[in-house]
Amino acid sequence: MEDYSGVMVYGETAGQKLASTTCELLECGRRLAADMGQGLSCVLTGQPPSSVVDEAAARGATTVYTAALGDASALDTEAHLAAAMAAVGEAKPSVILIGHTALGREMGPRLAFRLGTAVATDCIDLKIDAESHRVVMTKPVYGGNALVDFVAATTPQVATVRPKAMSAGEPAPGRQATAVSLSIQMPTVKVAVKDRILEEVVGVKLEDATVVVSGGRGVAGPAPFTTVLKDLAEVLHGAVGASRPACDNGWAPEAMHIGLTGKIVAPELYIAVAISGASQHMAGCSGSKTIVAINKDAEANIFREATYGVVGRFEDVLPAFTAKLRELLAD
Repeated sequence: MEDYSGVMVYGETAGQKLASTTCELLECGRRLAADMGQGLSCVLTGQPPSSVVDEAAARGATTVYTAALGDASALDTEAHLAAAMAAVGEAKPSVILIGHTALGREMGPRLAFRLGTAVATDCIDLKIDAESHRVVMTKPVYGGNALVDFVAATTPQVATVRPKAMSAGEPAPGRQATAVSLSIQMPTVKVAVKDRILEEVVGVKLEDATVVVSGGRGVAGPAPFTTVLKDLAEVLHGAVGASRPACDNGWAPEAMHIGLTGKIVAPELYIAVAISGASQHMAGCSGSKTIVAINKDAEANIFREATYGVVGRFEDVLPAFTAKLRELLAD
């Protein structure tokens, strides 16, 4: 449609700054907008401070739409949909990017339905087709065993993008953006906030870690997560993760779950300890630059995905490996 132009990012914040996923979306959106010769806008809800608006501008947004949401509304997908619809009505973007986060997984398809358009979820790559000038949206299918390219015939094109699939790039502080306050008709709040529980993250946040040491069913209990796995992660300034069976057995908290139904990570180094390599788990870490597998079963599927593999008992391998790393890093 000729009336639709530009790329819009539906942003999320983390405290007093942009969420890492939003930074990645803005870099991706800036690149797509440049390839199309069009502009980039960003939607921020709540009451973002001027520093957050400036950060969005530094990352390429030329227009930042803000929508005030109350504490209860901020947890309600309907409120976010109202904000997104208002922003789309103002900007009329040809491409809408949303993070494949807890909010985005629910919001993306519902927004596309309201707009009467298509959506591609959990995308890991986006690019402009040279002939059609449409966005080619690449996403994993069959549990991550294959990749498929989608091109929507409708406008706007909507995509939810997997966290860590894109580089966040570097902000350019000199960039400026026009801030536009949206006037929206708030829907009836369907969520009642009874209490808030803040979970303190000690050390590196799992989603932001450049090194992840993850344990699976083969560690056979909770102790390794607080001893050998934690020791190795601390030496490498990384974070500890877990597979679905380890969390289901109560050996690790759900916040550490990596996989198709858990968190998606894409660190520089992913060390899989006693993990079989089921497709559901690999869907959560397949974007890792380097995968090192440690497993006593030489036939484990994880070795098919790993860059490097060690066949052996993790109780023997990890302490020696950690000790050697300490020695090398001390030099």
